[in-house]
This record gives sequence, structure tokens and C-alpha cells, in this order.
Amino acid sequence: MKAIFLKEHGTIGVLQYGDFAEPALEPKQVRVRVLACSLNYHDVFTRRGMPGIKVPLPMIPGCDCAGEIIEMAGEVEGWSLGDRVLVDPVERGEGRFRFIGDNALGAYAESVTVGASTLIALPSEVTPELAATLPVAYGTSQRMLITRAELKQGETVLILGASGGVGTSSLLLAKMLGATVVAAAGTDEKCARLAELGADETINYTTTDFASYCREHTGGGLMAGGGYDVVVNFTGGDTWSKSLRCVKHGGRLLTCGATAGFDPQTDIRYIWSAEMDIRGSNGWTRQGLVDLLEMVSSGRLEPVIDRIVPLPEGIEAHRALEERRFLGKIVITP
Repeated sequence: MKAIFLKEHGTIGVLQYGDFAEPALEPKQVRVRVLACSLNYHDVFTRRGMPGIKVPLPMIPGCDCAGEIIEMAGEVEGWSLGDRVLVDPVERGEGRFRFIGDNALGAYAESVTVGASTLIALPSEVTPELAATLPVAYGTSQRMLITRAELKQGETVLILGASGGVGTSSLLLAKMLGATVVAAAGTDEKCARLAELGADETINYTTTDFASYCREHTGGGLMAGGGYDVVVNFTGGDTWSKSLRCVKHGGRLLTCGATAGFDPQTDIRYIWSAEMDIRGSNGWTRQGLVDLLEMVSSGRLEPVIDRIVPLPEGIEAHRALEERRFLGKIVITP
């Protein structure tokens, strides 16, 4: 099969496009023809190498995909060749944890081999391109905002890094829940697009300090009653300490990642003074993916796709992902 793969960790130059041997099917596995694969920043971490996590090489990146079953091993029940499916990227059970694009071959390829237990039937109303945007970004946002943050109608939410997959999905879901959303992004063009998607306010964080914006637009600092009910920060790095200053008394700070650095400085005075909750959220649930498919199928949710590219252009798409030259999700269609 054709695939994009790496034989060693490093810069984008380690990615290759070419022939890659399909792995043999094990019991209870299926082979899925990849009709669409969406890119996530996790793919960049896989390529670079992740401290403390051993990525088997050679590796094909790509966590999110939708397609159709083209081969089945023994002991697979309830599925037929040709069935359209969304793949839950993570397979748990029987003493193992298998994550495609991480410790198992991913979906920057013409096909992917997965456990049958990871398959979710794809409704006829949902295209593979839309379905492939859902697991890592939308599934993570849904669990973070609904399950972990318990976001309520009328609350205010500041989303940092709002132009990416998790950012745009958090915006759409927060608006669906009836929240007021302040979206922060790095260019005026991205801010304008986020406003079109429903953001009530936008902040270009390259020209405006978002902590100062918070004080000016919410009535002052913490002791003056300012701040937001919920702050979403999945970048970490230099934004972490500033984000603490944006949480109102009794508010929540959410994190589901650290794309800009996992060991930032912090100021614990804001944590105790605001009596804030810092809530971590890790991943998604299968039921969450089913619910998201229903939202898309019914027209209540339309995932944001920046561009759709063929597999041979996937390395350049990966470069655009790493350089943050996109809004929403980038999708590869083998």
C-alpha cells in the first residue's frame, strides 16, 4: 500500500511517501480502506519522538480515520465487507493499549489495520471527511467541556489556541451549550473566521495581551470580580501562567494537552485566591463519538475543515499543521 511513514524521529524531512507493507491481520482484526484521515498535532509528536513514550519504528502517523472494511480476520462478528466505519483510535482490553499513529501503525495510508472492537458504524448522512475530524479533537473537546467542566448555559469561556482542531471544536460545542465564547488566535484572519463560526469576542494574542484584555473587558482583575467562568488552555508553555489570571473566583481552568510545553512556570497565588479548579481531561469515550456522529448526522454540528488533500500531498499538509497554517482540521483522502 502507499503510505507516509518515518523510519527515525526528527524534523519533517524524516517523513517519506512510498510503498509500505500491509501488516498481517491478527484474530479479531479488520483492515479498513482509509477514505479520510484528519491530522492532529499528536502526529507531530509521533514524528519528533515523545519523551518517555517508545514509538515503534517504522511508523505511519495518523490517529483519526474513517473508511470501509475490506478484509476481516477470524472471530470478527457483526460486521461485513464494505461496511462504512469510523475508527476509534484507541483499543483497550485483553491486557493491551493500542493507539494507531502512536504505538500502532496509523492512517496516513491507503489502509489501516485495527481491532474490530474499535469500529463505529458510519451513518449514511455523514461523509468520511467529516467523520474523520471527530475522535481526537471533537471527542476530546466534548469530554473536556461537558463531562469534566460541566459547562452551563450562560457561562463565559476563554479558549486559547482557538483556531486548531480542539480549539474550533471547543468553540462550536460551547456555543451549542449556550455559553459566551471569547476565542484567542494568532492572526486577524483567524480571528475573523472564528467570529464567523460564532465566537462572541476574539483576541489576536500576537498583538493583544489576553490577560490584559480579560481585565479590561470583564470588570477588572480577580479581586474586582473579573475573569471568565472557564478558561481552556491546551497549549501550556508561556500562556499557562497568564491563563491563571483570567479565571474568575470559583472558575475552572481546563487542560487536555501541552502543545507549547508541559512544564511551564505557574503562580499558585491565583489558584488559592480564586479558589479555582484546575481540571485535566484526557481523551474521549466511545459513547462520545457516537453522540458526535449523531450531532453531525442531524445537522446540529458541522466540523470545520480547512482543506482536503490527496495522500501524496500529505507531507506538505503535515508541514502546514506543524507551522499552524490552518484553521480547524486538515484532512487527507487516500
